[in-house]
Amino acid sequence: MRKNSFRFVILIILFLFGAFFILKGYKTFQNKLITPTPTPTIETQVKVTLLEGWRVEEMAAKLNKDLGIKNEDFLKIAKEGYMFPDTYFFDKEASASAVAKKLRTTFDLKYDDVLQAKIKKLGLTPTEGVILASIVEREARSNEARRMVASILLRRFKIDMGLNVDAGIQYALEYQATEKSWWKRHLTKTDLKINSLYNTYIHVGLPPTPICNPSLSSLEAVASADPKTPYLYYYHDLEGVPHYAKTLEEHNQNIANYL
Repeated sequence: MRKNSFRFVILIILFLFGAFFILKGYKTFQNKLITPTPTPTIETQVKVTLLEGWRVEEMAAKLNKDLGIKNEDFLKIAKEGYMFPDTYFFDKEASASAVAKKLRTTFDLKYDDVLQAKIKKLGLTPTEGVILASIVEREARSNEARRMVASILLRRFKIDMGLNVDAGIQYALEYQATEKSWWKRHLTKTDLKINSLYNTYIHVGLPPTPICNPSLSSLEAVASADPKTPYLYYYHDLEGVPHYAKTLEEHNQNIANYL
């Protein structure tokens, strides 16, 4: 009797183990049916970084390199100053018009009504705000320096003083083959006399168009500029550190001290 009971218990245990493994195998099979193994997909987007302060020609070269878009196709529709610099993800087959539209849409979102309202309070039109921001972008590096430079240039503009910015001349000189750059590094006395509306040493007021595509930081710097700043001059030393002056004499002394 005891032997039969013992055998019965053994059979029950074997039955339970068998049922357990059968059930486990079924669930594994069921999961495979419900959740199929994902198949690899081909990457269809390309990461493109367009730097702050680039002019449209520089953006065109980057888009040609990364997406194969012809430079001339982009330049036909790109509007200087309004192609917002940022990191984007574009389809591999993106067209020049699709890219330009994305850049302009992003710009419009950044340069919103609030920012434009602040610029209008300074007596500038939204267009003038973009032009000034593009100059600030090329003339200053840090956020703090941008606000100071924006304030100084706004004050010069208000009192009909020449803006006297090198960046405008660099824009007018265009591509420098020897330097392989769109921005000539060292300007000569001859360069300062170039007959161009972008030469703010000889033409009072703002240039006719933006000279590059400014960052949000530069747009905000213009919006928060102080036209009553006591400074009229700025000079960046070889390390990029800005030095400000209230008079031309102080400015010349800064140049002598930090050149």
